[in-house]
Amino acid sequence: MELNSLDGKLLSIVIPLYNETEVLPSFIGRLVPVLEKLPVMCELVFVNDGSSDDTMSQLLELQKADQRISIIDLSRNFGKEIALSAGLDHAKGDAAVVIDADLQDPPELIVQLVAKWQEGFDVVYAERTTRHGESYLKRVTAHLFYRLMQNTGSVRIPPDTGDYRLLSRRAINALGQLREQHRFMKGLFTWIGYRQVSVPFEREPRANGKSKWSYWRLWNFALEGITSFTTMPLRVATYTGFLTAFLAFLYGLIIVTKTLVYGDAVPGYPSLMVVILFLGGAQLMAIGVIGEYLGRMFDESKQRPLYLVQRYLPAAQSDNKQAGEHGTTIS
Repeated sequence: MELNSLDGKLLSIVIPLYNETEVLPSFIGRLVPVLEKLPVMCELVFVNDGSSDDTMSQLLELQKADQRISIIDLSRNFGKEIALSAGLDHAKGDAAVVIDADLQDPPELIVQLVAKWQEGFDVVYAERTTRHGESYLKRVTAHLFYRLMQNTGSVRIPPDTGDYRLLSRRAINALGQLREQHRFMKGLFTWIGYRQVSVPFEREPRANGKSKWSYWRLWNFALEGITSFTTMPLRVATYTGFLTAFLAFLYGLIIVTKTLVYGDAVPGYPSLMVVILFLGGAQLMAIGVIGEYLGRMFDESKQRPLYLVQRYLPAAQSDNKQAGEHGTTIS
């Protein structure tokens, strides 16, 4: 694909890392040739999200060999969503590409993302047509989650779309204004609006190492997305309460009718236990849903910074201005 020249433009590539020692050399080997095809200057913004392996040591060696590399070393593991935010906060480019290092998202697609940016789009997201290397259960649950979010959320999150995308500078600045603690980036990318377009691609299997996303973490991540962008669980609890009250009223009518007709004034013990257990379960479910939202309000009220940076090592080719004027501690 032939691209128009973008002299004087800078493209930031933001890569969050957590224990990616095994795959990092392969990722760099595929990314660097792609950068040579782009008609823009590039910087690589690596975010070390509290890795416990040799990821940071590898990054330091890579930075010595490539002046385009910046390193943000977070003080601990804050999670991928916040690591992405840290990378975008420090990105100096006129646009930024967010990509994982596991090579499931092919770096070669960056050329097409930049081409769409040249056409005037602010957000260019990569849409998965296939998901190679993933189990049937994971594909089905992912499909159901995206459809649920589309039909119940306050924003229509594109289906089968991860974090892999390009953001223009005004999209980056808009995201920088959103500082909530519970961050569901796929929703935030969509919420900001502007001109958005998809680029289809086939997702590849992970190159090396193991995925950090267990089913338990994926479940909690899904809850994060649902509670961040929809009040649907609260509505379900409300409707369940109305339905329970209606059924209880009908059951009461049955008992009264039965007593008047047959003179049986004492309902059976089994039916009484069923009603008690059903009502108790419905009440606990509703309290749990309210608790999920209340817990998020509690976290937001603390107004803690999203993350803390242990050290920031800018690229040697970089100028001396601070990325986004945020300093080392971002609130």
